[in-house]
Amino acid sequence: MTVTQPSKLRTAGAPPDTPRASSHRSVLIVTCVALATVVSAVASLNVAIPSIARDTHASQTQLSWVIDAYALIFAALLLPAGAVGDRFGRRRALLTGLAIFGAGSVAAMCMSSAAGLIAMRAVLGLGAALVMPATLSTITSTFPPEQRAKAVGTWAGVAGGSAIFGLLTSGIVLEQWSWRAVFGVSVILAVCAMVGSLRVVPESADPHAPAVDRIGAVLVVLGLGTLVYSIIEAPTAGWAGPRTIIGVTAGLVVLAGFVRWELQCPSPLLDPRLFRQRPFAAGTLSLSLQFFAFFGFLFLVLQYLQLVLRYSPLIAAIALIPMALALMAGARILAPKLVTRIATGPTCAAGLVLAAAGLTVLSTLDTSSSYWLLLSGLVPLGVGMGLAMTPATAAVTDGLSKDKQGVGSAMNDLSRELGGALGIAVLGSVLQSTYRAHLDVRGLPRPAADRARESLAVAMRLGPHVTHNAQTAFVDGMHYALLAAAAALLATALTVIALHHTDPSEPRVQPHHARGRRQRSTMTANMMDVRDEQ
Repeated sequence: MTVTQPSKLRTAGAPPDTPRASSHRSVLIVTCVALATVVSAVASLNVAIPSIARDTHASQTQLSWVIDAYALIFAALLLPAGAVGDRFGRRRALLTGLAIFGAGSVAAMCMSSAAGLIAMRAVLGLGAALVMPATLSTITSTFPPEQRAKAVGTWAGVAGGSAIFGLLTSGIVLEQWSWRAVFGVSVILAVCAMVGSLRVVPESADPHAPAVDRIGAVLVVLGLGTLVYSIIEAPTAGWAGPRTIIGVTAGLVVLAGFVRWELQCPSPLLDPRLFRQRPFAAGTLSLSLQFFAFFGFLFLVLQYLQLVLRYSPLIAAIALIPMALALMAGARILAPKLVTRIATGPTCAAGLVLAAAGLTVLSTLDTSSSYWLLLSGLVPLGVGMGLAMTPATAAVTDGLSKDKQGVGSAMNDLSRELGGALGIAVLGSVLQSTYRAHLDVRGLPRPAADRARESLAVAMRLGPHVTHNAQTAFVDGMHYALLAAAAALLATALTVIALHHTDPSEPRVQPHHARGRRQRSTMTANMMDVRDEQ
């Protein structure tokens, strides 16, 4: 990686562009605040979904878009944003993204319609796409090899735990103010991260990097946008309807075109040949499916807690804290220890299986379940996410050379955010399809029945009988959606084991009596020691 000379990219009043200008601890704190700012926004608005539905009269499909417009733009632009950071400066990308994010949050506070809110969430996604890859690439390019693995572990824990932080903060805010105040919190966090970045984050870039692959960027945005749009609209258009089939097919064709273009492009956003490296492929797949299940679950469960169990926004957010604590413990404490004992692949697969078990337990929730049943599913889900997340993150970031850490970090982030966007889209669509099919609207006038089918929040305005039927239908939909997520995690665990088992660069762990100590795999060494190859 090339560190730019101070005369080239230094901002007026900024510290010298060298890691010695600030302590590593300060850089880690500031980048994690910036990371928490954009990651918490993925989930923070989930807790406000019931109030948004009441104020804007949004349908369930529109509610999905309120959440997914941010996640989709975030995911689709991560690769080009990482390349921009590589070329023009990661600190510059970080500051620009935070500025866009803060301004978009101010504008979102003024929106009164679902359509306007969806548009502003898309703007926030653009800012977040610039911020997130810059945070991890700053850490990997600033920290010395002996400290890098611990810093990456902290980053991974914050990336997962920030979602719950966003939910808790939103729950507190909603106790006193409307959902607009949630965006006010985002403004405060963005300003704090900008001030910290100006003071302590060093600049790094490759000024000789090739031009950004604009064609590849357009193809990936069009492909992902078409695919996710078709999935979210499927409950209304029909899963077997021509609009859905044509849309999904078109999205996949465009994404296939993106892969073909990247294979022949001299300066691709991401070289598809990287996926020949089995640990890299396993890490990418694992992260994608982890966040597919995680963010899809959050989208469903927060509506369940507030609209079915009648928890307040704050209590609903507090109810999920054990999952956040379990996730942090799994990522920060348990994962590094297990990797040294059983290697990267088995650790990641064990986490996925444990998370699937948690989702299976959670799928048994009904309209009168106790908190203890919820807790019995949240803890294994959190620990499993933490166990799988840290080794998968290390596998992805170690797959590229130092001068491409921005793109490598963006690929890591893309796996998370694309998985999250697809999870909200797919699980939300499964929920909505089942809800519409199972909702008993017999005896209701046609207009009232159509309104009841839009969303649970709307149905609850039509009287106690309709409310009970709608809650039951919602729980049925959540049941199928969570089982689908659990099945996806189990399939991923098997794939991860197969990829690592057949990887020639990762030797098998020898029995204790045969070797006297367990060998570390190549990826284990990268994760725990992060040795400098230069």
